[in-house]
Amino acid sequence: MASGLEQGNRPQACGELLAAYRASGARAEDAERIAFGGHADKDVYNIAAPFADNGVTVIPGRVESRDSEHAEVVFFAEQAGQWLPLADAPVLVLQDPFHSRIGGELIVGGVEIYPHPVNEGALMWRTVFYRGQDIRSLKPFFKGPDGMKDLRLVELADGSIGVFTRPQGEKGGRGKIGFARVKSLEDLSLEAINEAPLLEGQFAEGEWGGANEAHLLEDGRVGVLGHVANFDDAGNRHYYPMAFVFDPSDGTFTSMKLIAERSKFLPGPSKRPDLQDVVFSGGLVRREDGTAVLYAGISDADAQRIVIDDPFQGL
Repeated sequence: MASGLEQGNRPQACGELLAAYRASGARAEDAERIAFGGHADKDVYNIAAPFADNGVTVIPGRVESRDSEHAEVVFFAEQAGQWLPLADAPVLVLQDPFHSRIGGELIVGGVEIYPHPVNEGALMWRTVFYRGQDIRSLKPFFKGPDGMKDLRLVELADGSIGVFTRPQGEKGGRGKIGFARVKSLEDLSLEAINEAPLLEGQFAEGEWGGANEAHLLEDGRVGVLGHVANFDDAGNRHYYPMAFVFDPSDGTFTSMKLIAERSKFLPGPSKRPDLQDVVFSGGLVRREDGTAVLYAGISDADAQRIVIDDPFQGL
C-alpha cells in the first residue's frame, strides 16, 4: 500500500462538487450563530463539536484577535443561553481544536504555531495531541510532523487506531489526505504518519483538503467530515465542508460530497476579505432522526451551527 490507496477514484473539483450540492436540494436549515462570551474583544471561531465532560456539555473554540493568528483554545460551557469559559479548565495555546475518544480516554488536539527553524520571521505549524480522563487532566503526549495540520485519530472496530494525515509539498501538494493504522496510542509515530499512503484520486490539481473529524460507523467503516478548498483567480480562498466514507479494511473510499456552503449560514464578519467564503468543518453531531448538526467556523471570525442530512447515511 506504500504507493497509495488506489481506488480508481476520479478527482473531484470544487466547482463540480458545488454544482452537485446545489442541484441536490440537500437539507441546510436552522442556521444559528453560537453566542460566546468572556472574550469581548476577540473572535471565537473554528469550533469543534460539543462533547460531555463530567456531565457538562463543552465546546472548544479558537479564540483570537481579528488582526492576529496567535490563538488560544478555550473550553466553553453554556450558561443561560450564552457559552462562557469553563471555570478551572485549561487554556491551550493552539489553533483549530478537535477531540475524540480512544480507549475511554479523551483526546484533544489542535495546531501549534512556532517560529520557522530556517526562515526568519516566518511561522511553522504542527498538530499536537493531549490525552486525559477529562479536560482538567489533559496532558500533551504527541507532536505531529512539522508543517502538517489536520492529523486526526479514530478508534476502529478492532481497537486499533486509524490515523488520517494531511501531507503537503512533494507528497501532498497543497494538501491531500492519507491514512495509517497503528495498534495503540503508544505506537503513534512520525514514521507511521510520514509513510501513510495517500487516498489517491481525491482532490483536483491545484486544490486541497483534509479530514476534520472521523466517526466510526456501525459497519466498521469510518465517516470522515472534512474540507475541500481552492483559490479563485482573484486569490480568494474557498473552503467547503465535505464528507465521505472510508473503509479501513481495504482502503476504499466513497466519492466526496459537499454538505453545506457559506451562503447557507447567517451573514457575518470575515477576518479578511479573501476569507469570506470559508466554512471550517468543526464537528458533526449525528441524530437518530437522520439529521445531523454541523458545527462550523465561518470566515475565520465567527462560529455557527446548521442542521443538515446525516452525510453518512446511505453511503
